[in-house]
Amino acid sequence: MDRDVTETMVGFARTVRAAGGAADPERVQAMLAALDHLDVLDAGDVYWAGRLTLCADPDDLARYDRCFAAYFSGATARPGRRTPPVVVRRVPTAEPGGPGGDREGDLEAATASDVEVLRDRDVARLGAAERAEVARLIALLDAGAERRRSRRFAPATSGRLDPARTVRETLRRGGETSLLRHRSHRTRPRRVVLIVDVSGSMSPYADALLRFAHAAARSGGRDVEVFSAGTRLTRLTRELRHRDPDAAMAAASAAIPDWSGGTRLGEELKEFLDRFGQRGLARGAVVVIASDGWERGDAGLLGAQMARLHRLAHRVVWANPHKARPGYEPLTAGMAAALPHVDDFTSGHSLAALEELARIVAGAGKGRSHA
Repeated sequence: MDRDVTETMVGFARTVRAAGGAADPERVQAMLAALDHLDVLDAGDVYWAGRLTLCADPDDLARYDRCFAAYFSGATARPGRRTPPVVVRRVPTAEPGGPGGDREGDLEAATASDVEVLRDRDVARLGAAERAEVARLIALLDAGAERRRSRRFAPATSGRLDPARTVRETLRRGGETSLLRHRSHRTRPRRVVLIVDVSGSMSPYADALLRFAHAAARSGGRDVEVFSAGTRLTRLTRELRHRDPDAAMAAASAAIPDWSGGTRLGEELKEFLDRFGQRGLARGAVVVIASDGWERGDAGLLGAQMARLHRLAHRVVWANPHKARPGYEPLTAGMAAALPHVDDFTSGHSLAALEELARIVAGAGKGRSHA
């Protein structure tokens, strides 16, 4: 298979996996093997090769259709609508008679290759059309939380002996013990709290990060809480409950009174912990703070509140878009004060970085990564 086509299809599989699909390496290899025997210029062949290999159960089908539509055509798939065709065409690689002009032409995905390039582009440097495309892809992210063990039990095939169920089964059989019943702890999603800095220095990234928060709220339901921070703390959980991303963003914008203002992270974090965190929102949760760390207030206060947060939370994740810049060092007073109390330090500056943030929230790649 042509290398460009392979890279395009691997990028598509990566998008399906980021959206929560079962696109593991074995399934990706199966898709590529199937396409070796099909026409990659035929939309139906490409669609069915991916659907029959990258989907593991019925729940994956709608997710696959959304990813297919967004990746190959920039459209949004809706239930009951035909999946848009794959926009793949054969184009010349050079002018006739020029270098390489004797080649039959290479396969080029009209939009898929562009999407793959967009994955690593800094959102602050995107044009309006590119931002809209990235926004559609962020909406496809599955940012569900990792699961934690519950105190409650559920029937299981192995594990701890369940005396009550075993006795009931014995009584049903007239006192004859023939089968031991077992139980194990249930699991439930761990709470996720996202605090997004909407100050002036974060304005190029705030929209993408809030859209990520909306994707997390959609994936995690009532186990996800969202706040904005600037000169004041604003709870956005209700506004981001809208299923439609644009409606959610419009509601959030209307609710935020200090968009593109200053930054007093220490004071806002203290307010969060006093009003919400100590009462339970932060206790045992994965807390994500998206900020560049430009603290106009007391950096010492920020450090003290971060230490307090770290004692309450299961994990503290800090997403700083500037981390991706070459030569970046966390030298600002706010970032230097916060970093000792952070478990995962990531960027969140691009679609690929937001996919990585989603994996961190889901419990993958744990560890103190401050480099």
